[in-house]
Amino acid sequence: MSAVGDVVYEIALGFWILAMTGSTAMMGTLMAASTIPRVLLGPFAGVIVDRVNRKWLIVGMDAIRGVAVLLVAIAAMTGPAEVWMVFAAGVIIGLCAAFFNPSIGSVIPDIVHRERLVQANSFFSMIRAGSGVLGNSIGGVLYTVLGAPLMFLVNGISYLFSSGTEVFIRVPETHKEREKKHFFTDMKEGFAFVWQNNGLRFLMIAAGVLNFFASIAMLLLIPLFQRTEWLGPARYGVTMAVFTAAMIAGMATTASIKIPPERRLLFFGIGMVLFVIPLMAFPFFGVFWPMLVCIGIAGYFNAIVNVLLQSVVQLGVPQELRGKVFGLMGTLTQGLTPIGMAIGGVLGEFLPLQWVIGGSFVLIGVYIFPQLGARGVRDFFAVEEEPVTESTETNE
Repeated sequence: MSAVGDVVYEIALGFWILAMTGSTAMMGTLMAASTIPRVLLGPFAGVIVDRVNRKWLIVGMDAIRGVAVLLVAIAAMTGPAEVWMVFAAGVIIGLCAAFFNPSIGSVIPDIVHRERLVQANSFFSMIRAGSGVLGNSIGGVLYTVLGAPLMFLVNGISYLFSSGTEVFIRVPETHKEREKKHFFTDMKEGFAFVWQNNGLRFLMIAAGVLNFFASIAMLLLIPLFQRTEWLGPARYGVTMAVFTAAMIAGMATTASIKIPPERRLLFFGIGMVLFVIPLMAFPFFGVFWPMLVCIGIAGYFNAIVNVLLQSVVQLGVPQELRGKVFGLMGTLTQGLTPIGMAIGGVLGEFLPLQWVIGGSFVLIGVYIFPQLGARGVRDFFAVEEEPVTESTETNE
């Protein structure tokens, strides 16, 4: 529920800021206010995630976000809300997300059997993708009918509702003896574990490279459709709908099949090839339907790649280190995305858009494909699935 509320909230927030200030720069700054804390705090938040009860951290972060958004809603409903209030709420939301996201990534392997982890991640991804589709579909209509203050209220309530339901999750505790270590010693151990594990290091950097170059390409899709006479905004909407639907289909596939450990790397490699190559060709077609075929294939296999990447990291990282690893991964991927967007905007001013978009995916393949055969990568992907131990669960 809170995932749908998030999308609706962002739409309402964007329209509200533009109505209040008329400034796209202000709107962009506000969005950055909620992103920057997640990027900067990722490694520190990951250490804390591994040192506290993850269940209550998840519950608390949703509760705090709910209260922050409700206060903005009340201010907007009872009088003219000030822009600084929305900025403050954005920073609080970003701070909470810095702790919430690695907590969720760490907890999933502890609440489902490891042999069902790929399917669990697929279902989780489908829920997020479906929430995005639903939120984007109804956000504009709700803004017109209800207005921003009521939409803020709905999102605040959705956070509190999620927090209440999360109280009933049974989450295993981490090892208490790790709390005795110095904070920065604990953080250093997380960095060392990533750096010394060739397979994990590859996946972390691959996730960063993928997000960086994909953000360049995705940013330039809008001007590509806008500047190409036979495409236009309507066909951009159709393209994004096909991409999202194909992603959901890919998630449904991984949710319905069991991939043996020894075949994970094969599926990942095929998925990368069939994700990257269609997007290399996508901007160069002069007819719309081959573009849709390419974007559909890419979306389907992009979902498979992402689910496998998430699942393999969860399987290959010990419970007491997962928070740190997912914190680092969040910082790496989210931190490079705005940089990629900025670079993409500059490149789009001087180079043909088709070449920048296609070239971005070429560079993804140049980094990832040659390393898929490395022994450390093969070993990491083939980590065995062992059931979680029921006796460690707690409902505290």
